[in-house]
Amino acid sequence: MTEQDLAWVGLGANLGDPQDMLHSALSALETLPDCELRRASSLYRTPPMGPPGQPDYVNAVAGLATALSPESLLEALLGLESRLGRRRSGAQRWGPRLIDLDLLCYGQARRESEFLSLPHPGLAERAFVLVPLAEVAPELEVPGVGRVIDRKGMISCEGIERL
Repeated sequence: MTEQDLAWVGLGANLGDPQDMLHSALSALETLPDCELRRASSLYRTPPMGPPGQPDYVNAVAGLATALSPESLLEALLGLESRLGRRRSGAQRWGPRLIDLDLLCYGQARRESEFLSLPHPGLAERAFVLVPLAEVAPELEVPGVGRVIDRKGMISCEGIERL
């Protein structure tokens, strides 16, 4: 299986102990039915996107081999967030969070619905996604975006620190 065939998940947290939460989330990804964790990046400290005054984030990406559909995988990721303690009701957009699991891309699939957009909107502009993704899948060709390593070279990665 090549990196082009994997589903890529972005992980992020900036409340509690973010590093511990990402380690817990990576372990939990291994338990998802019909999924196998194939790759995981290092953890990165990143400046927050969104409202000012929130703590830095810790981000990573993971590559999953899966038999789940993109929609079923997203549902599983949302369930995993809930099991890890995330509560979405009343949450501020781009505000601080205990855990965030985003389905970034799923092979070469493209989707656009109320529930799921693939590739993830904003993936091409977000250094907190592209830096860890370039570590583990620099040659990944994201539909409509291009190669990860090329896209990473087009944005500022200032303030990102590998942990």
